[in-house]
Parts: sequence; C-alpha cells; structure tokens
Amino acid sequence: MVVFEDRWDAGRVLAERLAFLRAQDVVVLGLPRGGVPVASVVAESLDAPLDVIVVRKLGVPFQPELAMGAIGEGGIRVVDRMLLARARVSEEELAAVEARERAVLDARVDRLRRGRPRADLHGRVAVVVDDGIATGSTARVACRVARQLGAERVVLAVPVAPAQTLRELPEADAVVCVSAPQHFRAVGAHYVDFSPTTDDEVVALLEQADRRARAAGTGDAAGAGDDPGAHPGSATDEDVVVPAGQVSIEGHLRLPAHATGVVVFAHGSGSSRHSPRNRYVADVLHEAGLGTLLLDLLTTEEEGDRAAVFDIPLLATRLGSATDWLAGRADTGSCAIGYFGASTGAGAALWAAAEPSAHIAAVVSRGGRPDLAGPRLAAVRAPTLLIVGGADREVLALNRRARESLTGCTSELAVVPGATHLFEEPGTLAEAAALARDWFVVHLGVVSPASARGRMS
Repeated sequence: MVVFEDRWDAGRVLAERLAFLRAQDVVVLGLPRGGVPVASVVAESLDAPLDVIVVRKLGVPFQPELAMGAIGEGGIRVVDRMLLARARVSEEELAAVEARERAVLDARVDRLRRGRPRADLHGRVAVVVDDGIATGSTARVACRVARQLGAERVVLAVPVAPAQTLRELPEADAVVCVSAPQHFRAVGAHYVDFSPTTDDEVVALLEQADRRARAAGTGDAAGAGDDPGAHPGSATDEDVVVPAGQVSIEGHLRLPAHATGVVVFAHGSGSSRHSPRNRYVADVLHEAGLGTLLLDLLTTEEEGDRAAVFDIPLLATRLGSATDWLAGRADTGSCAIGYFGASTGAGAALWAAAEPSAHIAAVVSRGGRPDLAGPRLAAVRAPTLLIVGGADREVLALNRRARESLTGCTSELAVVPGATHLFEEPGTLAEAAALARDWFVVHLGVVSPASARGRMS
C-alpha cells in the first residue's frame, strides 16, 4: 500500500505524474479543504494558477457520512439514485439536505475567495485535485462544475482512490492517480499525517498563489534572492537554498522592500516551508511589514528519520547556519532576526538563541516544545513568547515549566482558549498568528503594535 507522509508529499508525487501538462494552458483547482494543499504543490510545479472548486457532499439523513450525492457551484448536482432507493430517501428529504448544504457551499465560496474573482476556465485545461477520493461523487460534481465553467478539458488528479471508483468517472477526460488499490479502506489510511486543513490555511495558500501569479505577470518576482549582493531596497519572494555544513537546506524567503526585520521559521520536519499553518502565520507577519524565511531544517533524505526530528542540537545548528546566511546578504544583513518555532522547532529555536554569539531579537513558540532546549533555557536572552492552546493540556504544562527556566529574558505565556495542539479550531490559528505578530513587531522594532490578543499569564 502506498502511504504518503502528508499532503505535501502526496502533492510532490502527484505533480511528477502531471509533468506532461507543463506546456499547456492549465488551471489547478483544489477541492477544499484537504485537496488544496495537494493542489498548491501541483500548481507550483506546473507554474499554473491555483483556485478552489467548491462542492458539498449530500449525506444520507440518518447517516451523514454516507454520500448520496454532491452539489457544486452553478447549481450542479449529482445524485446516486440507486443509493437513494436502497436508503429509502424521499425527494423531500433530499431537497432539505441540498438546501442546507447549498447555504454552506455559498458561504464557503465567499469565505475562501474573499472577493477574488473565480479563475477563468474558458478554453483551458482544468486539473481538479483532491487528497483522495472514495465514492467519487464529490469528484464527479467538481469535474462537471469545471466543464460548465468553460474548461475545454478536465483532468482529475488524486494521490489515491479505489480502483473501482476510477473506472466510473466519465465526467473527467483523463484521470491521474498515484495509487489505486483494489481493496480500499479510507483515504486517511494512506497518509501518516492526515490532520485537518482549516479554512484559514486554504485562504493563505490561495493568496500565496495569487501573489506568485501577479509577480509572474508583472515581472515583480525578485530573481536575485540567491545572490548575496541583491539590492537591499528591493522586495524578494522566492525559493532559496541555504548552506548548512555538509548539506544544503531549502527555504522560502519573502522580504518587503527595505526590510528591517526577518522572522525565521523553525520546525522539526522536512516540509516546514510548505506547511499551510506556517504560511498562514507568515502572511500575517508580512502584513505587518516583516520578512520571513520558511525553512526545511531536514533534507528529504532525513525527514523520514524520527530521531532526526528530535535531534535538537542538529536542528539548532542548521537554524544558526540560516541566520548566518541572512547576515551575509545585502538585503538582510542589517535586519533584526526573530525565531518562530513550532513543535520540536521551538526547542531548536531556543537552543540556537541561547548561543553566546547569537543576536536574536525575539522568539515565539506556537504549540511548541520549549522544554526540549533543557538547560539551555536559562541562557536565552531574547524576549520569548510561548503560545499554547488551552485544550492542549500536556503541552501547556510543559510550556509552563519551561517558562520557569527562562530566567535570563523577558517571557510571557499566551493561552488561546479552546485550541488544541494544531490550532485547528475556527479562529484559533488567526489568534495565535496575531499574538506572534504583535510580539515580533514590538521586539524587532518594526512599527507600533496592535493591541495584544489572547490571554497572557
């Protein structure tokens, strides 16, 4: 059985299968929510625009998880008449479910696009992407919607789907699937990390793709980011490669013109720069005038090694290498540097900040493990904010104990009520991002901060 590390891994593998589309006029359409991270990787690989195609499952009234059909934008509907008959669902019950789901669909379209126009599909190849399909009803509706919106050709692309379902998708002109098992259990069984994707994360990915498209169309995308001699007054938004000892690590650097502060994101995994949560937080920091460097602290070969994920000295050393790299660039050499750490990356950020030669202006941990920095905590001098979900009780206790060890710096603990470890609950990631923004704005000396949010203790 093919198992993907996460949706970013699935997107990378799927993008390789779709390489034949690179020279064509393509629009990539992700199915919210989980399909959008996969689609964003595909769109970036194909250098194609990214949009969402919003559909809703119609669940059987007494068993909502069982799809009796689906609806999409433009009044499109697909119904499984055989299932309706077997489940004895009346037309009135079907209409009631559809009315309820139609209202949810319309609200989601407004929430995700936020006033951005829908991508023009006329005469183009629409690549409909999801993180996997089971019955296929939602994918069928999405393909029909794309066709109705003017697509000349519709390609359905998914990392995994049952073999039988793939044989019953006439709505697509072509289907590209990485894994099609004969005996299929569930989409989530094919992922190590199948944690939910939030609306905030989807919006962040769409906005990032929109910026990339605008830059490509206007020539605004900075092309000198890998050049240490890049002009310090120019804006930068690009992938970079950072030397770190015997290896090179990948990242994404985004700077406003005349940047004065840069926040380096640390996470103990190989896909941090693709993380929708990190990208969302980065967007909030950009709006406040801060630059960001999203890093993969582990190489592709290392990311599957669980020991490397918890090798705090290794992660901290690479974070230090990235900081030195920023110091050697013309556009960031004079910038104040902050660290934003999540999970084990928080331990690495504090470990690196405790180095005697480190000149770090501020550290923020979001749902992190600062305790992993151990005895180094007492040597941290940078003002440190620990953000934890109120429902993440075990990690909250670890953060409280870690804060007691931060004796050499200003520190605060911010608890986001109701949030669990990944801040998946509505509004909680936005609150955490606002807290991080305000902390960095104050301590990196950008502008006067907005009023602090959350609970400080």
